[in-house]
Amino acid sequence: MAAGKNRLDSTLLDRITVRPAWVDSTKFRRITAGALVALAAVLFAQDSIGDNRVRVVTAGRDLTPGTVLTSADVAVAQWDSALVPEGALLDTGGVDGQTLTGPVRAGELLTDVRLLGSRMATTALGTEGRVVPVHLADAAVTELLREGDRVDVLTVEAREDPNAVPTARVLASGAVVVLVSADAGGTRARDRVVLLALPTEDATAVAAASLVSALTVTVH
Repeated sequence: MAAGKNRLDSTLLDRITVRPAWVDSTKFRRITAGALVALAAVLFAQDSIGDNRVRVVTAGRDLTPGTVLTSADVAVAQWDSALVPEGALLDTGGVDGQTLTGPVRAGELLTDVRLLGSRMATTALGTEGRVVPVHLADAAVTELLREGDRVDVLTVEAREDPNAVPTARVLASGAVVVLVSADAGGTRARDRVVLLALPTEDATAVAAASLVSALTVTVH
């Protein structure tokens, strides 16, 4: 009875400070240890992610092909380094004056293959290449072309007899359209430029022919 009386007469403080028997059990200790280990792993992962974040350049707004970039067109964001692809732009200092080759959404990461240059041509072709600007003889054809189209570049063979039927000659096959200049309001249609990605040797031939001959393309 004495023991029962003592238990009934215990104060609130006594009840709080008395440790339940299950606290000392092996199972409880293992659960507690596991929870602490999991918490430590989460905190470590968060610290690691914070340490591995890098500055990258993203589009500050929706951008269209042919946009000549300025610092006002881009923004800087922090990305996990594991998610940053090769060729990502890390510094806004190299953006000014670069021409965009395709549409970009606001917040999208900018990489070197989005900008005019040999790297972009190589990516489009799957081999080493160059970008060549051409004016097509038929402005209507220029209107039909879109970025990513595969085309063959043709010209007309020189002929001694002016009455002879013109003969087409293929200068290059499998060129990739990387940009068609915008249809600006006062710009004549025939002045619009088509940028083609071509293997180096074909690019040289097309560039030379464009100086003396009319060019057109056929679309694959």
